Amino acid sequence: MLNTRLKALPGSPFERLRDLLDGVPAPAEQSIMTIGEPQHPYPDWIASGLQDNAHLWGKYPPRRGTPEILSAIKGYLDRRYHLPEGMIETARHIIPLTGTREGLFMTVQVITPPEKNGKRPTVLIPNPFYQTYSGAAIASGAEPVYVPCTPATNFMPDPAQLSEDVLQRASCFFLCSPANPQGTFASEELLRRCIALAREHDFVLLLDECYAEIYNDLPPLGGLEVCAALGGSLKNVLVFHSLSKRSSAPGLRSGFVAGDPDIIAAFGSFRDYSSAVQPMPIMQVSAALWNDDTHVVANRDLYREKFRISDRLLGQKPGYYTPAGGFFLWLDVGDGVETTLRLWREQGVRALPGAYLTQPSANGNPGAPYIRLALVQGLEETERALEKVAKVI
Repeated sequence: MLNTRLKALPGSPFERLRDLLDGVPAPAEQSIMTIGEPQHPYPDWIASGLQDNAHLWGKYPPRRGTPEILSAIKGYLDRRYHLPEGMIETARHIIPLTGTREGLFMTVQVITPPEKNGKRPTVLIPNPFYQTYSGAAIASGAEPVYVPCTPATNFMPDPAQLSEDVLQRASCFFLCSPANPQGTFASEELLRRCIALAREHDFVLLLDECYAEIYNDLPPLGGLEVCAALGGSLKNVLVFHSLSKRSSAPGLRSGFVAGDPDIIAAFGSFRDYSSAVQPMPIMQVSAALWNDDTHVVANRDLYREKFRISDRLLGQKPGYYTPAGGFFLWLDVGDGVETTLRLWREQGVRALPGAYLTQPSANGNPGAPYIRLALVQGLEETERALEKVAKVI
């Protein structure tokens, strides 16, 4: 007998896309712009690092991480977010992850009670959203509450739209900055407000910062940075980071969660029962990646160049804007599904309808006018694909 909650899980946007496009004829030369899988060159020393540590494949890895990776993560957080000495302690505030999806999903199971204030808990989710957010909410038994992210709010969720009842029942609030797919940043004011609400209503702010190192101009503010400005407490706050985007190493499956030590301890205990741990050779290579910023700068410069290309080819199109960060274009094309069909049929470009990344509301589906394009391929392939897009939208 299956858990009946599984029936409520939203369908994968990529399965819906296959249903839409399968059987639709397309040109032989095709450009895939759907999946956010970075294809930039990763450091060539990853392979040699794995080989140098091959003797560690025969050992069970420590469940909370090796001293090397914990130290490297702390060093990254300290220098990236200018944290005061002692704010982050490796033994209390950090757990390495096999990619951030694991942590984002499992943390919700740890922090969501059967009831909160005598009612069904809520999980607050930006709309559009990463599917793991809604899946985690539904699996935990909570009520997903989708918070609109529109141009009027800089494509960020506005806590003022949430009722007192929803806030009092909340177990957590997902916030992604830079946003996927819109590429906007959470302001200091929004982060301060969300942290204050989390502490006032005793829910956890889950800050998905996996795109934090991909930006056009100034780096996005981080949750830990704001916590430091507020006095240094990490209560009710967790941040999630990944090497998939920072280092163009999605296959390494390496990230971390850091923040509130009480939640980190509970999450670590739960994870001991439910999850595999990164092998030690991967931990050692991950430590080297967190310690190195040179390859991150080169990676970021490639994305900047691609946005210059998109500005040149699409900048005069209605609904276009240059995202502040991340590697997606979120384009208002009037009808995302119809434009996706035209792009595929006429140009062989595979886009993702915005409606597949959003939850309909009483006012309709806020993603319906949009398509998402992932600029993850090399420069020449990206330029060819965007030239095709420019012929359709």
